[in-house]
Amino acid sequence: MISMTTVITYGTYDLLHHGHVRLLQRAKELGDYLIVGVTSDNFDRFRGKINVEQPLIERIEAVRNLGIADKIIVEEYEGQKIDDIQRYGVDIFTVGSDWLGYFDYLNEYCKVVYLDRTEGVSSSSIRSNIRKISMGMVGDHEYLKRFYKESKYVNGLSIDYVLTHNTDTQAYEGAKFAQDYDELLDNVEAVYIHEYPELHYPLIKKALQKKKHVLCESPITINVEQYLELTKLAADNNCILMDSLRTAFATAYERLLLMLKSGAIGDIKMIDVTCTSLRSFEHGTSDKWNSICEWGPNAMLPVFQLLGTDYVDKRMICKLSPDDPKFDLMTKVDFVYGNAVATIKVGKGIKAESELIISGTKGYAYVPSPWWKTDYFEIRYEDQSENKRFYYQLAGEGIRNELLAFKNHIMNRNNHRYIDHDVSYEFISVIQDFYDMKGVTVIE
Repeated sequence: MISMTTVITYGTYDLLHHGHVRLLQRAKELGDYLIVGVTSDNFDRFRGKINVEQPLIERIEAVRNLGIADKIIVEEYEGQKIDDIQRYGVDIFTVGSDWLGYFDYLNEYCKVVYLDRTEGVSSSSIRSNIRKISMGMVGDHEYLKRFYKESKYVNGLSIDYVLTHNTDTQAYEGAKFAQDYDELLDNVEAVYIHEYPELHYPLIKKALQKKKHVLCESPITINVEQYLELTKLAADNNCILMDSLRTAFATAYERLLLMLKSGAIGDIKMIDVTCTSLRSFEHGTSDKWNSICEWGPNAMLPVFQLLGTDYVDKRMICKLSPDDPKFDLMTKVDFVYGNAVATIKVGKGIKAESELIISGTKGYAYVPSPWWKTDYFEIRYEDQSENKRFYYQLAGEGIRNELLAFKNHIMNRNNHRYIDHDVSYEFISVIQDFYDMKGVTVIE
């Protein structure tokens, strides 16, 4: 009886090129049956590969269309290679020679072969030649420095102009400082805005009128009529208008939503969210961000994404600054749904455990402080032996993933939105109610 030699290899196979094809052909020549593992989007992000251009389904189809693989599987987690080798009775594991020595530990389970890669071609080099989106940044918040630094990790996007009073040439090395907003807009294709909320509307409107794509720190405006005007202007000018709220792009948060929507804790009945900061905000425009604008969108995000925006009642309690009646030091909002309730608590100058707890009919999800930039959460049950913990790498606090999503919206006009229009609208509706003192109880 002639035995069959099974070979397995793995890769992202983004922008499939001749080097990929040649490597797969040579892998097939090592045996009789070739299994190809294509890494999932989430696993690529976990490994720090955020610049993948194509979604998983397109990459799988590209490999399948070659007709080289006998079986295609998806690689989704660390340690899966050992599981796959044992599950499929693999005889040879092979990968490119740029990984030489890295997978020697697999020799315990099968033979490991490193194949020379085709010189002069790679997905990275192809991505580097793709048209780059030139972007500008506007604002005085210290956060812009971090944003600029993280942008360097995103292929196909370059922040070339900055408009700020904080002209730290070292922090913005490589970018030009614009003299005014018109100069910036005339030299870029897209703009990131992080000014205080009252200025968002005129800045966004001017950018959209010049047909520039806009990524704006949430809330986009503090008035729903202005928001509707801007979304129409964006659509009319074929522009992207997108919330900048990095929590929505964090891998752990994405995975949490998927698990809860699939019924991991049963029907969701209660959500409790807290976002506070004890430190004072002393840099640029940041001290003009009141609690409801600074933290409100973050706190409302899981509520509206899990329970929707069709709540039947809303109760808002605020403590205002004695120096400014439009500046809330602390706000608590209760949202009442037909079959669930949610509470958000936001504050500046006070400190609480800034955690997220989502309660259901089978168990609950716990995300520790500071929950909005977590790489970890737990699903807990009555029987503690069933509790599960989940870890997902958070590179760049979600900024890289956010910029990548923004770039992909511009390049591909894909329909996937991390924050739906109705969620953005409801952020603004709640914030406008605060400014109008509509349904607000003020405490001393």
